[in-house]
Amino acid sequence: MKNALAYAIHKDARISPKKVTPVLNLIRGKAIYDAKVILALDPTKAAKMILKVVKSAESNAKNAKLPINNLLVTELWVGEAAVLKRGHATARGKFAPMLKRSSHIYVGLNERGNK
Repeated sequence: MKNALAYAIHKDARISPKKVTPVLNLIRGKAIYDAKVILALDPTKAAKMILKVVKSAESNAKNAKLPINNLLVTELWVGEAAVLKRGHATARGKFAPMLKRSSHIYVGLNERGNK
């Protein structure tokens, strides 16, 4: 988190990064209050996870004595975490792998006007 004044990270979230990315794009550049409203109304599992991370970043900003009403969600990204390799037997004695992907979710907050 290079330029973020406050940030939070959710490591090893049991959801695919491919499912998290569209939800992150919904709140990129929004104010904290707007981002929390958008995420609270989104029914997806990814939105619930990201909402927890945004609230944690907001709490970290409060502890750092930053003005909460001037903060924007500026730095957002998701990285790939460990992959659980599972599978099941298929026809003719073959094995079909199932890759259960995990994510690292990063949320950084910055003051309005600072980029």
